[in-house]
Amino acid sequence: MAALNAYDNAAMDAELHFPHVRFAGGTVTVYEKPGTNPMDLFERLRRDSGWHHSAWNRRDIVQRNDTQVHFAVNYTRYRADGSVIGHYDSLYVLALKDGRWGVQMRSSLGP
Repeated sequence: MAALNAYDNAAMDAELHFPHVRFAGGTVTVYEKPGTNPMDLFERLRRDSGWHHSAWNRRDIVQRNDTQVHFAVNYTRYRADGSVIGHYDSLYVLALKDGRWGVQMRSSLGP
């Protein structure tokens, strides 16, 4: 979340494993390598809703084993004045690869 709020694409990539899968709005998108996770969503959020930052409300483990953890998460998007844009639910799948945990897949009920 810190990388997202800093609008730091390289730091966001460092939290992911590739290929990275995102399912949102009825569309499955596969980001094959670092640098392919577009920031245009956040540019649109800034323009259309005044998005400034996001914060976790909840991160609950719903399944896990030694190499995968599935999190049900909820987060809030905020404007600079602290007003709420919305609350959103997602499922994050983290995987242990090459000794490092990273987000392999996200399924979001938000835009």
